[in-house]
Amino acid sequence: MKQLLILSGKGGTGKTTVATAFIKLLNAKGYADCDVDAPNLHLLMHQNTDKISSNYYGMNKAVIDSEKCINCGLCMEKCRFDAIENESDYKVNPFACEGCSLCEYVCPVNAIIMNKDVAGELMLYKSDAIFSTAELKMGSGTSGMLVSEVKKGLRDNLVTDEIVIIDGSPGIGCPVIASITGVDFILIVSEPSISGISDMKRIIETANHFKTKVAVCINKYDTNIKKAEEIEEYCIQKNIPFVGNIPFDNKAVKAINEGKSIIDEDTVSGKAVKNVYHKTISYLLEKENKLESIL
Repeated sequence: MKQLLILSGKGGTGKTTVATAFIKLLNAKGYADCDVDAPNLHLLMHQNTDKISSNYYGMNKAVIDSEKCINCGLCMEKCRFDAIENESDYKVNPFACEGCSLCEYVCPVNAIIMNKDVAGELMLYKSDAIFSTAELKMGSGTSGMLVSEVKKGLRDNLVTDEIVIIDGSPGIGCPVIASITGVDFILIVSEPSISGISDMKRIIETANHFKTKVAVCINKYDTNIKKAEEIEEYCIQKNIPFVGNIPFDNKAVKAINEGKSIIDEDTVSGKAVKNVYHKTISYLLEKENKLESIL
């Protein structure tokens, strides 16, 4: 299968709005939401049947056996994360514990053990299409590992050579890096603002590090024409495919608030995103088409 990843670098650019439109235009048989800190693709895709849930275990957490504990305080003294508290007895704050196991190592009476900890929930929907997603529990880490599990869930349950859409997370941290790994193409949804341009450049640099091809589109381009032109000029200078502008659209806001895609209604943004979709898919398949022409 071919994986098309949609990223933004900055939150709030309309990445999920574009991803939802792409899924519907493609009639995708498989898609995933890798924004495990705040997944929201399900709100627009309305997948709510045939759900398979499983626990995701992150780093182990320390637990103190109060019957063995001699109250020496060594664990509390050595913990660099201030995760051990002492009220009536010594206890570990699971939200502060980073799972380093130093306390277990220094305890003179083996009163501390490292237990498996449920760090999130993996969810797989199999009704109309294969939809893989997850939600990280508040205060938990290892988001990159959870993203990898989301993508694995999609791969393991979808046997097809067709294109799948992956809605990534904002930023350039662990979940984004895990999202980029192994994909065929990235569409970056930017916005015409100083922070939007800065974060777009950072995500392009991250994608270049992994040698993954990218294209750029601008959402709400007409809110700042000057900055939109700056983005287009940057793409020309860096030889990055620019696949189109999507205007700000009050009807789009209304559609999303009603849980609809922008292509479900008669919107100017919906018409624009269709052009972005066709150009992006053509770039994604360009390498394959060139290979076929050679053969």
